[in-house]
Amino acid sequence: MTDEYFFDTDCISAFLWINDTNILHELYGGKIIFPAPVYDELSNPAIPHLKRRADGLIDDGTAKIQQLEIGTDEFDLYNKLVHGSVDGKQIGKDEAAGIALAKTFNGILASNNYRDIAPYIAKYGLKHIDTGHILLEALNRGLISEADGNTIWYKMLAKNRKLPAASFTEYLKRNS
Repeated sequence: MTDEYFFDTDCISAFLWINDTNILHELYGGKIIFPAPVYDELSNPAIPHLKRRADGLIDDGTAKIQQLEIGTDEFDLYNKLVHGSVDGKQIGKDEAAGIALAKTFNGILASNNYRDIAPYIAKYGLKHIDTGHILLEALNRGLISEADGNTIWYKMLAKNRKLPAASFTEYLKRNS
């Protein structure tokens, strides 16, 4: 089975805010999952352009929405994470949903929020990517140049996205 990518709000929003989802389509088209709580956050009426852009990914088959059904393993874990029943620390609904789905379906968690997810990546042995990994993969596949990566990075920073370095070049130096 091809791995599915369970995105949290922060990671997908980095691309939606700058209206640049071509990389996601090329790298992960048909394998992107928006857990329902993520889609709910993207549906905030105060930021309608994010929902429109997410809907575009759904409409073209790049992404789909995954519900968390009551009574399933993924819902039980999600509920425990949200209410702090796993280790006494509550985490956001979108991160909790991504963790629960990635664990249950042996997928890849796409999240920039290391503070909340790091303990669960270790605890459950989750595969994980973030915005930097996505851009690095795009670079390695020849979809973007380093200069393109820097342009995308700067646009994300200008939209107040939290990234782990001041530039894509700096990210590359840290992760080579």
